[in-house]
Amino acid sequence: MTQALSDVRIIEIGEMVSAPYAAKMLADMGAEVIKIERPREGDRARRMGPFPASGPDPEQSGLFLYLNANKLGITLDVSRPAGFAILERLVVQADILIHNVPPPEMDRIGLGFERLRKVNPSLIMTSVSPFGLNGPYRDYLAEDLTLWNAGGSCYINGAGTTDPDLPPLKTFGHPASYAGGVHTAVATMGALIARDFSGEGEHVEVAVQDVMAATGFGVMFWPFMHTIMTRHGEKVVQPLEAMEAQDGWIFIEAVEEHQWNEFVELMGTPSWALEPIFTTRQLRAANWDVLQPLLQQWVKQQNVLDLCKRAQERRIPFAPVCTMRDLLESEHLKAREFFVGLEHPVAGVLSYPGAPAKFSASPWQARHAAPTLGQHNAEIFQDRFGYSAAALAELRGRGVI
Repeated sequence: MTQALSDVRIIEIGEMVSAPYAAKMLADMGAEVIKIERPREGDRARRMGPFPASGPDPEQSGLFLYLNANKLGITLDVSRPAGFAILERLVVQADILIHNVPPPEMDRIGLGFERLRKVNPSLIMTSVSPFGLNGPYRDYLAEDLTLWNAGGSCYINGAGTTDPDLPPLKTFGHPASYAGGVHTAVATMGALIARDFSGEGEHVEVAVQDVMAATGFGVMFWPFMHTIMTRHGEKVVQPLEAMEAQDGWIFIEAVEEHQWNEFVELMGTPSWALEPIFTTRQLRAANWDVLQPLLQQWVKQQNVLDLCKRAQERRIPFAPVCTMRDLLESEHLKAREFFVGLEHPVAGVLSYPGAPAKFSASPWQARHAAPTLGQHNAEIFQDRFGYSAAALAELRGRGVI
């Protein structure tokens, strides 16, 4: 079955997460993605891990392997005139260029849309950067921590409900960059569809701060209520907390009165649950310091999945707090064939997250593992562009590839 984007060719100049994840989403739907990495060094994600027990290895970074599956990989220094000339040859045959080269570096090497559209007027160039291509923060560099804060999400995260002195907290991993990658992929597809009507390419730019500000949970509190959403203060209704069970963590939610009544019956109607100070959700919140240890004592004796099942049968919305191991062992995800195995020439066979969306007629597909550094140099430079072995050796000696 033909994949949705099997006739689309993409060039990616991506580091770490945002641009690589955007290109991966399109590669997974069938697009051919040629990933350009710096000679000798490669994508910075190669040095980030996680790594196997044997230690750091740029060919066995879990982050890189996941983000770059289904791509071809070449090395090319586009900051050199000879390297940029080769990039222009690649662009001639491409539909899309996706990159997250910082704006000051774009200026330095001449990575501009007007320049590239001269060699390919139908090119779609998508630039994803921390703060966009204009404005006072244009030239600022940023890591995911910076962007999580710049978009407002960090301020409402953390343990401020239990200890107001604790600072804001960033979620683990690269959530801002992944969100930026998703928006980059969607915007790029919009431009690709527009090209079908106009015949012309265009420049798309995505600012990750804009993405985070647009998707922040509390963004509309200020326009409507002139209220700044905060992590501080106690919850106004309870129970609405994660609690430790016998074999893991479970999220307890029984804020509606019918849910609380069912929860009390599920616990065997202990006498303390009938006390007047627990009769409404507001009273349960006001007296949470008394109720929490009583609930915790009971929950600690329960099995997570068993308690979830019994609660849900009573229409109480409990949920397991899953670890990554839980996900890999999930019977539900196995039934959906979510995780896929790919064999890498260095890392071996590993399980990877699979399709976040399923297509009935143009399937998502795991075609091959992430490339080793420069793995497809010969295929791209010799087979497609006719460079001789001697010419490649000369370019390699000059540090161009």
